[in-house]
Amino acid sequence: VQLQASGGGSVQAGGSLRLSCAASGRTFSGYAMGWFRQAPGKEREFVAAITWSGSSIRYADSVKGRFTISRDNAKNTRYLQMNSLKPEDTAVYYCAARPVTISPMASEYNYWGQGTLVTVSS
Repeated sequence: VQLQASGGGSVQAGGSLRLSCAASGRTFSGYAMGWFRQAPGKEREFVAAITWSGSSIRYADSVKGRFTISRDNAKNTRYLQMNSLKPEDTAVYYCAARPVTISPMASEYNYWGQGTLVTVSS
């Protein structure tokens, strides 16, 4: 079972990036998937999550209106479109999966990807 996050990079403030999280090794049918991030010296924090059906989506207040989470079930892939990036968005971004319902709690996710670094310069 693997989650592979990709799409990170370095951008200037105001720029955009799209992160991808591809699942392999098993089907994640019915699983909710979330994005978390961890900046240097800080705890891992919730960014966004989406159910398998897409019927339930949640965002952290800090990214509402700037980030969009989406899914492609045929590809077993989730995306995080990040617009209007700010220096404070700089972090390693992780995708994670848990059964059925979304949650903002990292401890409630069973599967984790390896992380992809996003650096936003001012």
